[in-house]
Amino acid sequence: MTKQVLVTGGTGRLGRALVPRLLDTGHDVRVLTRRRREPAAHCWVVGDLRTGSGLAGAAAEADVIIHLATTNGRGDVASTGNLIEAAKAAGGPHLVYVSIVGIDYVALGYYRAKLACERLVEHSGLPWTILRATQFHDLIATMCDVQRLLPVTLMPSKVHFQPIDVTEVADQLVTLAAESAANRVPDIGGPEVREAAELARNYLRAIGRRRPVCAVPLPGKAIRDYRAGHHLTPNRAAGRITFDDFLAGDRAHGRSR
Repeated sequence: MTKQVLVTGGTGRLGRALVPRLLDTGHDVRVLTRRRREPAAHCWVVGDLRTGSGLAGAAAEADVIIHLATTNGRGDVASTGNLIEAAKAAGGPHLVYVSIVGIDYVALGYYRAKLACERLVEHSGLPWTILRATQFHDLIATMCDVQRLLPVTLMPSKVHFQPIDVTEVADQLVTLAAESAANRVPDIGGPEVREAAELARNYLRAIGRRRPVCAVPLPGKAIRDYRAGHHLTPNRAAGRITFDDFLAGDRAHGRSR
């Protein structure tokens, strides 16, 4: 069944994987943007989550809103609140929110903001679905790339990740968008739990960047929470694309060396 789907954060990493999949499924897709853009396969709708400007028009006639946009913490709660108000005024479409595994137990400000957004969604009065995912493969690549000018790549010691491919999260969102609101659905994680330093070594080897990797013991509660594995979901390892599969693909090799 074709639906009108509004996507926030449609130009981000997950959004770029999600939007084509929604179109391929036959949905009428609108992507929220703060400025006018060149025509695309989907429709652009202008609105600003920070101020609420234009959101009422963007949400009008939407059957489903998939909320991916984030400011990495600052402003997420206010933006989500603005979107909810616009959705309620538009008649109450199904709101799908993407969150992160373990945000209840890891002492990061960004995670606290995501948890606050979840609470807003849950109490919005709208039909809602929340999907929590583990970190994307791209996060490991980014952690390495931001250190490309250093003589050594540093990673937190005794910390493991369960990275998942962004396309598999997008596939799950397409499924959820086609269904009725399900509230909190099972978490989704990557197929493997591996140590951060090992992932970094594999990434650097794959892109041909010769650099030692040093596992550094870092202080702080957030790191202790990571070491405890609160951000992992080994029992929900639904992903099939491993980090090595990701490295074998074009996305990793397309990065600067």
